[in-house]
Amino acid sequence: LNKPEWYLTQVLMWIGNHSKFLDDKIQPILEKAGSSVNAGLEFSRALVMLILEKLAADIPCLLYDDTLFCHLVDEVLLFERELYSVHGYLSSFPSCMHILSEESCFQRWLTVEKKFALQKMDSMLSSEAAWISQYKDITDVDEMKVPDCAETFMTLLLVITDRYKHLPTASRKLQFLGLQKELVDDFRIRLTQVMKEETRASLGFRYCAILNAVNYIATVLADWADNV
Repeated sequence: LNKPEWYLTQVLMWIGNHSKFLDDKIQPILEKAGSSVNAGLEFSRALVMLILEKLAADIPCLLYDDTLFCHLVDEVLLFERELYSVHGYLSSFPSCMHILSEESCFQRWLTVEKKFALQKMDSMLSSEAAWISQYKDITDVDEMKVPDCAETFMTLLLVITDRYKHLPTASRKLQFLGLQKELVDDFRIRLTQVMKEETRASLGFRYCAILNAVNYIATVLADWADNV
């Protein structure tokens, strides 16, 4: 259960190792017979069906172990990315995201995603470098004077988007978007709390850093507004 990468990698190797044989030997036979079937894609589809059976059996066993469940989700997302980008798998075919979209599994995924995002926010705001810009010494890069915590937070949101963008239904994607909105609001509350501590020094370093953080986040969210 703690090594899903073993069978996921094995399947990717099988697909890669057989592609030349399927293209060179099997595909011409299919074409000669007047079939529109793509041998390589059908081979991939059959192997992915085995993966789906394996996931369906494994997930109930690790649903309430955060570490194992998160590791499984991470490995499945890496597998999916390579399957589509390297092996040309079709989005209309069955995929692991259908398993991750099933109710009990999906709600667990949302829960652990939120848990780890909040932990990340705790650590980024308690860091000594939270209010310092990574690029403070490079003038032409650092026009917005973005503090490290704001940049890390927006990267966190971007990573979450990257993880859920291949979900098969819009309703599931919207649930993840709801989580992101919660995180933005949580971050806003945290900034407000820090700001209240700094009101006596409104021209102080940290107060200005908070304003820069808010400006940066608002600007990036506006840039993302066109991203359906």
